[in-house]
Amino acid sequence: MMTKKRSAEKTVRDIRRATRRHYSAEEKIRIVLEGLRGEDSIAELCRREGINSNVYYRWSKEFLEAGKKRLSGDTAREATSDEVKQLRTEATALKETVAELLMENRLLKKSVTGDGEDDI
Repeated sequence: MMTKKRSAEKTVRDIRRATRRHYSAEEKIRIVLEGLRGEDSIAELCRREGINSNVYYRWSKEFLEAGKKRLSGDTAREATSDEVKQLRTEATALKETVAELLMENRLLKKSVTGDGEDDI
């Protein structure tokens, strides 16, 4: 009986987790800025946006930390997934070019020495 209750609770938690709303960066910024303006209480803002106040405070902390880093001159940032894909594609193309040049170099050496051995 207890295992059925636990599995039902777990199922409900899994469904809630899977159907949780994902906020874009722009939405998070808008919500944090609204909270910083102070026109409404944080509790009212969170109720209206459908988020837990802990989530608001975490976003707010991340927002302020990012601003602090930016103002202190730390401009390093994480690459987006599109940038990572582009860099991987570029790296693959460069590796292929190096491999082709290596093969071409070996063929040229082979034709010059005539014995197929690499003379170094």
